[in-house]
Amino acid sequence: MVTRRTAITLAGVGAAGLAGAGAMALIDGGTGDGTANALSGAADAVAFFGPHQAGIVTPAQDRLHFAAFDVIAKDRAELIELLREWTAAAARLTAGHDAGHFGAVGGIPEAPPDDTGEALGLPASGLTLTIGFGPTLFRDADGRDRFGIADKRPAALADLPAFRGDALRPEISGGDICIQACANDPQVAVHAIRNLARIGFGRVTMRYSQLGFGRTSSTSRAQATPRNLMGFKDGTANLKAEDTELLKEHLWADAPDGAAWMTGGSYLVTRRIRMLIETWDRTSLGEQEAIIGRDKGEGAPLGKAKEFDEPDFTAVGKDGEKVMPMEAHVRLAHPDFNGNARLLRRGYNFVDGSDSLGRLDAGLFFMAYQRDPRKQFVPVQRSLAKADILNEYIRHVSSAVWAIPPGVSGPEDFWGRTLFT
Repeated sequence: MVTRRTAITLAGVGAAGLAGAGAMALIDGGTGDGTANALSGAADAVAFFGPHQAGIVTPAQDRLHFAAFDVIAKDRAELIELLREWTAAAARLTAGHDAGHFGAVGGIPEAPPDDTGEALGLPASGLTLTIGFGPTLFRDADGRDRFGIADKRPAALADLPAFRGDALRPEISGGDICIQACANDPQVAVHAIRNLARIGFGRVTMRYSQLGFGRTSSTSRAQATPRNLMGFKDGTANLKAEDTELLKEHLWADAPDGAAWMTGGSYLVTRRIRMLIETWDRTSLGEQEAIIGRDKGEGAPLGKAKEFDEPDFTAVGKDGEKVMPMEAHVRLAHPDFNGNARLLRRGYNFVDGSDSLGRLDAGLFFMAYQRDPRKQFVPVQRSLAKADILNEYIRHVSSAVWAIPPGVSGPEDFWGRTLFT
């Protein structure tokens, strides 16, 4: 296993040279989706280079550190320079190396190290780093086209509409750029965001960040379905990495969609959903299951025996009522009632301490990838916001939409190159 400590011996080697010195086998897996090696062990490196960014269909790791940045770079050239530096660092980090050429202890004593050092000796831990661009990068709140890319904003990167019940906090919503770090070791994920923020000093500022644990979706059939903080299995009907044809239809952007530079990319919606845990915990089991539309133990749709059984929305019980309530979460979110809209979810649980009343500040950091949020997330969320009884137990407090560019082809390429060329 190649660790960051090993990378110190490579001090002074450039990004291309580093790959040539042995990192390429770990960095370049050809597909860029991380499916080839992410399941072979929690410590393994996930391929960085490829047509799609890793961290989308990559089998979901256990930990998250998500960060949204505002760009303060003075011009286009400075932003591109940052994206190049970030890409080179991301390739090293995801391969299990230090963020910089000299590393945490390999430079001269008189200069600050170019890696913060808390991941020394740790393996790659399945780290993936995924970048996205928000609407305000293309034109800011004042209408300025700061970087000459306003005419390249994809139509699919439309601002999300207001939904009934939203209680959004502007300071933890939106942003110019996001970076999603997922790993099987929380220290590795935090180390990656910390070092990318350090590299970006003076050119970006941190708008907000979110730590997550306990994935709430499976993105591969090799993974068991996890549970959210309400105790229910979550993401049973999620798109999976193995659904090749469905991914082409519902996940990956294509040139005919109207933004050629996004070909091979996707769109991400993030929502911080606080759960009113204490209220939920006082709700009866039967009512909980009726609200969700699944039994709490097996995770089967109501009226069925197994988790992956198809729900029957027409079945009627002995009392003459529908077995699956009309307002059940499972029914309202189902593709049959939302124009066949499907999402690839890879959200995480969070617990951020307690509020002033002693209630847990906890819930779901929702992340959903898709080909076009206008046709996928928006109709589903409108349906949920209108009639989902679960809304009595949750609050949407943060929201953002991001264009996730295609993957990086090799050491000379960089995140977002297709947008800026």
